Amino acid sequence: MQVIPLGGLGEIGKNMTAVRQESGIVLVDAGMSFPDEEMPGIDLVLPDFSYLREHRDELKGIVLTHGHEDHVGALPYLLREFNVPVYGTRLTLGLVRPKLAEHGIKKGDLREVKAGDTQKLGGFSLEFINVNHSIPDAVAVALRTNAGLIVFSGDYKIDLTPIEGDPMDLSRLAALGSEGVLAYFGDSTNSERPGYVPSERVVSETLNRVIEAAKGRVIVASFASHLHRVGQVVEAAKRCGRLVGVTGRSMIRNVEIARQLGYLDLPSSMLVEQRDINKVPDGDIVILTTGSQGEPLAALSRIAAGTHRTIEVGRDDTVVIAAHPIPGNERGVARTINSLMKRGADVHYSPLEPVHVSGHGAQEEQKIVLSLLKPEFLVPVHGEFRMLRHHANTAEAMGIPQENIFILENGEPVEFKDGEARRLDPVSSGMFLVDAGSVADTSEAIMRERQQLSEEGMFIVVARINAQSGELLGPPDVISRGFVDPQAQNGLVDDSIDIVTKTLERTAKQRVTDWGELKKAIRKDLSGFLSQKTRKRPIILPLIVEV
Repeated sequence: MQVIPLGGLGEIGKNMTAVRQESGIVLVDAGMSFPDEEMPGIDLVLPDFSYLREHRDELKGIVLTHGHEDHVGALPYLLREFNVPVYGTRLTLGLVRPKLAEHGIKKGDLREVKAGDTQKLGGFSLEFINVNHSIPDAVAVALRTNAGLIVFSGDYKIDLTPIEGDPMDLSRLAALGSEGVLAYFGDSTNSERPGYVPSERVVSETLNRVIEAAKGRVIVASFASHLHRVGQVVEAAKRCGRLVGVTGRSMIRNVEIARQLGYLDLPSSMLVEQRDINKVPDGDIVILTTGSQGEPLAALSRIAAGTHRTIEVGRDDTVVIAAHPIPGNERGVARTINSLMKRGADVHYSPLEPVHVSGHGAQEEQKIVLSLLKPEFLVPVHGEFRMLRHHANTAEAMGIPQENIFILENGEPVEFKDGEARRLDPVSSGMFLVDAGSVADTSEAIMRERQQLSEEGMFIVVARINAQSGELLGPPDVISRGFVDPQAQNGLVDDSIDIVTKTLERTAKQRVTDWGELKKAIRKDLSGFLSQKTRKRPIILPLIVEV
């Protein structure tokens, strides 16, 4: 039996792992991540599906641990290519269905399960175990394979006083540990943090206090999929006698899904449509919105910039950012907070106030799970390398031998056979980038070019050439964009025209009529000149016009 991580290792997000044996492959989760500042113009980041394409006939199904984007966001793109059943809990599938419909997938084979259920799939036996996270209906998954029992924690924390549902099923984990766990694939996101993560109820107390003290509007920004947090805001609004408005496309959609499925108690009499928010007195409403990560196009960012079409923020208004910044988003969040404060809003955010608690277990919680499962092998998952390393350190302190802990990279399989484990040669892995709804096949090349454009700018050269002789007909035109200060570019442009002219005169004498060769010569000569003059290498785009 082999386990092949295709995403989620050495990074935050795009969690996806293949489990393979002779009977076939089961995929655990199919997540996405959001682009960072080095990915201009990109909408989403997906795992590389190449390995699955290579073993298309072996894929038997997909198992989802919960409904967060970093575990289900790649599913619509995956199901375009693979018609296989998808197993998930009621809320998880409820969040997935509109995603599939949005991508034109009308009849996905979605099969509902609940914690405690067992299923047979492709020669594997699956068991779903209740865990606590920042969204209802989260589960861990135990797979009985030809080589032994393996457990995927999914995302979890041990919350003994959850605001919804039952506490994590520790007794079932203990029973699996007594049965004998070959390998445990455990959430590492909070492995650097000592102690325990506080209960979600801590946030309820803060929200009640902040909303009760607010004079004007209260705007709460959260992940749209953080339905526990959404529910806490709704309950706090009830206690304070306020209505609830919802803005942000994903927030509106998820609130409606949660209401329909019974996971959110928000009566129609309390709900204010986005278009009617301005009709409600400021002191009588709480507004739920997206944008907790400072995303430029999200609702809160547009409110902070004063460009939202219906909502303005000013003095006496209160804003709560009920999420920690994902690594890499800190600057965007800080920019949003600064803009809101400039407009006079009272902004509450972590770590200054307990307006957010993590949904991922800290070190003591990881120790509890390790002590219950007693796995022979550990593979830390879900996190950057330092997080995987700290999880490994915790496991070593719990007595798991170092040689039985595998810190892997995406695409690096581990094979289990006859009670032993070993690394295998890497398989295809990496990322695919979604740009304007389509997957870019040349992701890395596109990103290098966009990054070069953002940092170095562009030079466009238009040359008119005699189609028969290759001679230059008049001086070429050179257009500079985003390269040097406009006041300084005139002389540089004139010099560049001279360089291009000399290049084309040389190629005409050499009777070069291959336009590809002409463009290559222009790029080489002009790039060398610009690099010498400015120490920059802009993208050079030669355009040959035949006359």
